[in-house]
Amino acid sequence: MKTTRRSFLKMSAASAAPFILPSSIWGAETKPNDQLAIGFIGMGKQSRGLINAFLNHRRCRVVAVCDVDATRLTDAHERVNGFYTQRPSRGSADCAAYVDFREVVARDDIDAVCIATPDHWHAVQVIAALETGKDVYCEKPLTHNIHESVAIINAVKEHGRVLQTGSMQRSSREFRIACELVRNGVIGTIERVECSFGPPGVPCDLPEEEMEPGLDWDLWIGPAPMRPYSSVLSPRGLHDHFPDWRDYKEYGGGMVCDWGAHHLDIAQWGLDKDDSGPDEVHPPDDPEAKNGAVLHYGDDVRVVHVNGFGVEFFGTDGVVKVNRGQIDLWRNGVREAGFVRGEEGASLGGALDFLEENFLADAKVKLYESTDHIRNFLDCVQDRTKPVTDEEIGGRTAICCHLMNQAYYNHAVIKWQPREMRFAPGSGNPEWLTRDYRDPWHV
Repeated sequence: MKTTRRSFLKMSAASAAPFILPSSIWGAETKPNDQLAIGFIGMGKQSRGLINAFLNHRRCRVVAVCDVDATRLTDAHERVNGFYTQRPSRGSADCAAYVDFREVVARDDIDAVCIATPDHWHAVQVIAALETGKDVYCEKPLTHNIHESVAIINAVKEHGRVLQTGSMQRSSREFRIACELVRNGVIGTIERVECSFGPPGVPCDLPEEEMEPGLDWDLWIGPAPMRPYSSVLSPRGLHDHFPDWRDYKEYGGGMVCDWGAHHLDIAQWGLDKDDSGPDEVHPPDDPEAKNGAVLHYGDDVRVVHVNGFGVEFFGTDGVVKVNRGQIDLWRNGVREAGFVRGEEGASLGGALDFLEENFLADAKVKLYESTDHIRNFLDCVQDRTKPVTDEEIGGRTAICCHLMNQAYYNHAVIKWQPREMRFAPGSGNPEWLTRDYRDPWHV
């Protein structure tokens, strides 16, 4: 979406808001010179946690919030301004509120945006922010389809910005140590990886519901096909659950793109494939199966979609198992160290210390160490360096998810050229790479 500031504002004027906010909450003064000004796009459950994390970093100031739902927007606006009212030394209580994200990215005084909208919006909003000179923190999966991954990777390079994908597991010590064990050969040569997450996406067939005032449904739908309102897709107001829009192809990619984006990302990290990916994808034998698809990395390594325990690396000499707050190392049938939930007389920190001291003290491979995903992003914005889950890492992990989904959707073997990020000659269908975009939205 090639645009200018003027065209953003023109499009914004053409999109009617479903409600009118008091004039006092529009506009914000220029940021202090020593702080990064951050705008938030999408104020649902995930964003509530993210905004608290950003607010607690003194080097940045939240100056704008945006949502298509009146209740969520008002709540976010009041929480941010309330935070600064109670802490005037941290910034002014002049956060602005917007219904249309184009008003946020059009502001010249905003340094970066945090995007936590449904997946079908990510690429449009990310690229718009990059084109207007902003750095970007975007939730995972980074994209809704393969074409969008390639477009974002190219756009970051073109505009020289910093992008962090919200794959926070790379900022958790247990996942880094698990991958260092694998990368340093502690369990021998890797033969397969099993990743546990739920099913692929399904077509949306939800019945129409009556919609209360205060939601711009046209802007919620955005580039996806227009359909009647459903509270399953966008529950009104404040809610304490993750809405099920992610289950449907039009807006997400099922659990393959939700939890799969977390665990396949760790598989890529452990296999040293951050700049590459699988070269073949195989569906399960049963066309009705919801797991069993396999990513093939050359002739030797397979990543299998299972219903099991987080991420499990199987090597010739042992197994490394890792999930949030849990890790296990087995070698030659003997458990060397670990911690799983409910285990008495042990702790995760103690297990990780033991693994580092006894198996990684002289490690030749040391992976990118981040202990705080938000801080890592802010550090990289200031230093102009690559964060732990940059655009290529996030984009290529999303491609793994999308390839797996396409194998399910079409029950086809897909041959892939990972370096070039395209189908191998004679394989796949160009339509599987992208989607139809509803005007005026395009990537």
